[in-house]
Amino acid sequence: MNTLVALCAIGAEKILGNEIKKLGYFLKDMGGNKTLGRVTFLGDDDALFRSNLCLRTADRVYLQLASYKAEDFDALFDSVYSIPWQDFFYKDVRVVVDKVRSHKSRLSSEHSIQGVVHKAIYTKLGDVWRIHTMPESGARSDVRIYIENDVVTVLLDLSGVPLHRRGYRRDGGIAPIRETMAAVLLQLMNWRRKTPLHDPFCGSGTIASEAMLYAYNVAPGFGRRFALENLSIYDESRAFEIKCREAEKIQPECQTRITGTDIDDDAVERARANAERAGVTAGRALQLIGSDQRIQRPDFDQADFRDLGAPYDSGLLLGNPPYGERLEDEASAQLLYKDMEELFQAFPGWDMGFITSRSDFESHLGRQANSTKKLKGGNLDTYFYQFIQPKTGEKK
Repeated sequence: MNTLVALCAIGAEKILGNEIKKLGYFLKDMGGNKTLGRVTFLGDDDALFRSNLCLRTADRVYLQLASYKAEDFDALFDSVYSIPWQDFFYKDVRVVVDKVRSHKSRLSSEHSIQGVVHKAIYTKLGDVWRIHTMPESGARSDVRIYIENDVVTVLLDLSGVPLHRRGYRRDGGIAPIRETMAAVLLQLMNWRRKTPLHDPFCGSGTIASEAMLYAYNVAPGFGRRFALENLSIYDESRAFEIKCREAEKIQPECQTRITGTDIDDDAVERARANAERAGVTAGRALQLIGSDQRIQRPDFDQADFRDLGAPYDSGLLLGNPPYGERLEDEASAQLLYKDMEELFQAFPGWDMGFITSRSDFESHLGRQANSTKKLKGGNLDTYFYQFIQPKTGEKK
């Protein structure tokens, strides 16, 4: 079994953990300590590729090569040197120690740790391959180091480009939500495929596109490559078998009602183009198993959210309204939030979820959320507000 580490938005660890368990892998007991933005799990050799292909809410997946105690640089060097690096790389590899994180440990200089780890890796490869200088003419391979309470964890990147970059979104507009974050929001709202979903601030169409991929059970990684494919442990034929197996799980016959609107015509066209590319990727996946079926794309239209009305008695309204930081200005954003109260009148019986960087969102909206979840993706702190409205026939 392999030990793998998946990264996610801080606050989304439980969502990612549930997703990993649904793939059939086992969460590793971390001694009761909650690690922010990370989930460790055990998986077979297929998990190295399959987790990258299938996980919707993970930002990266790493293979854990070692975990050991090191209180000084000699112990750090010796432990890194002991790893059989030659089993993972080709002789032209360019190894980069891309990130070091040290917390409550004697080894605290990230730059020094980075240098020692890099030297240990290249010394080991040089000794095994009997070369004095690494050519570094091949593909880059990233290594990440976490040190917690003097325990060093060495991770090998299997993803490469972050997993939120599915490949379908060529143009994200000014302030797009990450694809992985959109997938998190869908899970937090417990969205079901047959429930109508509408995004009143669709922007680049990310929420609708992620809903489409989820509804039809399309693995999100079909449209891209992974860093694993540059490693000597990569099994191309087995990866193809995994792709075919996942393609067989796509459900093109599923009935969905996924829509989006935006006040900006350019945003609507952008959303349509991105969703179309996501749909084409799904179609190519189906072709792997000899199917010419296609999945239904979301419908996008130009409209001000103030002019919307509910087309069904119940559904989910899910959106990423302007924050007032990168879109609009402070005063305009506050007025927009105030006007969003109209959505609750126009969509009775619909549950709603809005993500924003504003901790005072409820005061401007004039309505208290049923629950609030703090999420941090990248460097941006955000809050996800969930509103559950009474359904037809229910008492308020």
